[in-house]
Amino acid sequence: MPLLKFFSAATRLRFYPPFWLMGLKVLQMDPLWRAVHIKLPLTRLSKNPGGGMFGGFQASLADPIAALACLKSFPGCEVWTRNLQLNFIREGRTDLELRFEFTDEQLADIRQEIQQKGRSNPVFEYGFYDQDEQLCTKITCRVAIRPEGYVPQTRKIKD
Repeated sequence: MPLLKFFSAATRLRFYPPFWLMGLKVLQMDPLWRAVHIKLPLTRLSKNPGGGMFGGFQASLADPIAALACLKSFPGCEVWTRNLQLNFIREGRTDLELRFEFTDEQLADIRQEIQQKGRSNPVFEYGFYDQDEQLCTKITCRVAIRPEGYVPQTRKIKD
C-alpha cells in the first residue's frame, strides 16, 4: 500500500473501508495522535428508528482510536483494543464529535510500565459530544501494548 503513504493520516482514516460510508470528517488530528477530533454525522444510515445515533456507529469509530494513537507513540509494538465500553448518557440527536486526548502524563506512565513489566494495558476515557457540547457517550477503552516478540507468561491451571 505505498500509494496510501501519499495521503495524510486524516484522509487515510476518513477513507478506511469500515469508515468511508459513515461520512466522517476529521476536525483535528495531531501528527502524533495526541489529539483527535472526528465529526460523526447523523444521517439516514446512522440514525436509529428513534431518531438518535446508532450506538454501533459510535462503537465502530471509537474502537480503534486509542489503539491507533498508541501505535503511533510506540512503533514496533503490537497494539490492539483489549476492552471497549460505551456508556450512553444521552441520546445523540445531532452530529456527534468524538474527542480523544493522549496526555504527556499517560505517555510517560505507559513507557514506565513497559520498561518495568514488559507490557502495558492503559485505559483511556474519551467521548462523543453533541452540537450543544453535551457529553452523549462516554467511552472507556483498555488497550494492550506489547513489544514485538513479546511472549506471555503462561499459568498452570490446577485441576
